[in-house]
Amino acid sequence: MDWWNKLNSITIGGNELWRVLALFFSLLIGLILGRIARFALLRSASAMEARNRPTTGVAFRAFAKVITFAGFVVGLQIGVAFLTIDHDVSALIETVVGVLLTLTVAFAAYSLVDVVDDWMLRTAHSGGDSLSEMIRPMVRTSLRITVAVLAFLQIAQLLTDKPLTSIIAGLGVGGLAIALAAQDAVKNFFGSLVIFADKPFQLGERVVIDGFDGPVEEVGFRSTRIRTLEGHQVTVPNGELANKTIQNIGRRPHIRYRSDIALASDTTFAKVECALEIIRSFLKDHEGMKPSLPPRVWLSELPKVESTALKIVVSFWYHPPEYWRYMEFCERFNLHILKSFEAEGIKFASAAQTVHFANAKALPN
Repeated sequence: MDWWNKLNSITIGGNELWRVLALFFSLLIGLILGRIARFALLRSASAMEARNRPTTGVAFRAFAKVITFAGFVVGLQIGVAFLTIDHDVSALIETVVGVLLTLTVAFAAYSLVDVVDDWMLRTAHSGGDSLSEMIRPMVRTSLRITVAVLAFLQIAQLLTDKPLTSIIAGLGVGGLAIALAAQDAVKNFFGSLVIFADKPFQLGERVVIDGFDGPVEEVGFRSTRIRTLEGHQVTVPNGELANKTIQNIGRRPHIRYRSDIALASDTTFAKVECALEIIRSFLKDHEGMKPSLPPRVWLSELPKVESTALKIVVSFWYHPPEYWRYMEFCERFNLHILKSFEAEGIKFASAAQTVHFANAKALPN
């Protein structure tokens, strides 16, 4: 036992060597148990997802993110109990452990926000509630900010040893200065509330705002993100968006087609009637037509000085407003017109030509 006595004779910071080794052993055991618990939680999460219980799986994964750090903190708290330390150092270590425990709980609560987020997402998808899906990012951000603020206040109380009311009162003066400097942020926040109350669009709906055309990707506290048809992401501050004119293409009940078909000015009366009949026969009870909105085809304009063409106006409405199906139908319509007009010898008007004389002043009056 001489070696043991020799080891015990070694001191570090006034503590025998075995006490220091007990501290490191506690930390090691805490880390190992934390890793084992993390592995078990991840396995349980996969099992829950396989049993069609995804929300429980998300909760297990949230705990798995923090369990290793929690094991370290618990090991530190147990290991410190083996040390012989004076009152001041003990108070400092107690404060450090308290801060670490606060961070552990805050990190766990921060990760558990994913459970609420996943639940809202699944509720929105199962019930078709697009509003819930749109406010989901704001709820997620609000909960995480709340957790962060509460953790900050708790840590401030541990470090300053002052009552919470005094800390909040001290923050009030600084909060006023921050509020004055963050007027745009407040404006954007209330703009987001106006958007949620007025509901000019939902997530995924195609809108046009200031010439930017594309689906809405996300509505946050400060801004709304739109993915344009070219693939670019456009961010519009909610304070400005609440006062803009928003064209919601996603809510259109139909797609309207309107075109002017110009015939040559020397087209005979019989061929004009034939052209009208070709168009009307194709569009009669056409694909995507509603009885309340029949197609309209009429001869709208005779040749005149500035226009040397007979103009036929064609207008119809396509339901439902599925753009690519509408484009396919338009292609079939245009090909039918080209083929039928060619078969009947009906000619389209050519581009207008203007003749300019080189020396107009030399011409006699």
